[in-house]
Amino acid sequence: MTDHIETDVVIIGAGPVGLFAVFELGLLDIKCHLIDILPKVGGQCAELYPEKPIYDIPGFPMVTGQGLVDNLMAQIEPFHPTFHLNEMVESLESIGTPEAPLFRVRTSENGTTFTCKAVIIAAGGGSFQPKKPPIENIEAYEGTGVYYAVRKMEMFRNKKVLIVGGGDSALDWTVNLQPIAKRLTLLHRRDAFRAAPHTVEKMRSLVASGDMDLHLGQVTSLKGEEPVLEGAVIRKDDGSEFTVDCDVMLPFFGLTMKLGPIADWGLNLHENLIPVDTEKFETNVPGIFAIGDINTYPGKLKLILSGFHEGALAAQKVHRYVYPEKKLLFQYTTSSTSLQKKLGVAA
Repeated sequence: MTDHIETDVVIIGAGPVGLFAVFELGLLDIKCHLIDILPKVGGQCAELYPEKPIYDIPGFPMVTGQGLVDNLMAQIEPFHPTFHLNEMVESLESIGTPEAPLFRVRTSENGTTFTCKAVIIAAGGGSFQPKKPPIENIEAYEGTGVYYAVRKMEMFRNKKVLIVGGGDSALDWTVNLQPIAKRLTLLHRRDAFRAAPHTVEKMRSLVASGDMDLHLGQVTSLKGEEPVLEGAVIRKDDGSEFTVDCDVMLPFFGLTMKLGPIADWGLNLHENLIPVDTEKFETNVPGIFAIGDINTYPGKLKLILSGFHEGALAAQKVHRYVYPEKKLLFQYTTSSTSLQKKLGVAA
């Protein structure tokens, strides 16, 4: 027997943008359930870089990915959202009208069915998985010597770490792990990097001072009795090979994004993204909204703070669908005693 849940809104994706949407909806007395394929809340922030510093969240000179998620969870606690983790939305069916939307949402894992008046897709880039380097038998070392994300920096303390890649993730973790690693080596196929200039400069400074190593080339094979990693064989452009001793290898080759079932929901798509308007961030289907990295519109910036803005405006239109007879009165949390009561901060 499948569970059936009736709620105002279903939010697909429990990353930072989805979590903040709970806050904006809660201020408007709108109840919601969140569904996420990951086993915990926080999306990519919690899954891929929980200890990585983020510098462009307003009001926080620096906050880690997990720190941001923890603060968002504390912020939405007064609204008691319900989370359905380790579940993927299998189908999304419109059973209402454009004027009075109604949707039936089904998940694949537990067979839960939801009926709701609006759906907010905050699924980042869809489901994601790391791109793996084409190294024979690399799977034998995964989880013991090869990792595709840094979830706890302490795991790498006093380790010989080899980071492979030339983008932001590779360079960011190079400068963040170098102080605690026994020895850190960065490997990239060429001496040009696609990362923030100041991070590249910091890396080059560490190389110049002898505090870390930089090599150019590609990993061709791994050494060590499985599953214990002992080294990586590197081939240079001239065909010569050498070995870098390492306990840990962190390949940062980016992520493969997959829309999954979203592609079958009748939404207009543009290069695997969902076009929306910039007034309310609604899709071509009335009542379905897309916020965060999953959407696209002229001038779109893939920033967390942009997703927060999108969630706030989407909530205003959602209110019309949930409370069609109720006029929406805009209020500020700083001056509205009714909003402060909802947040539990009124005197």
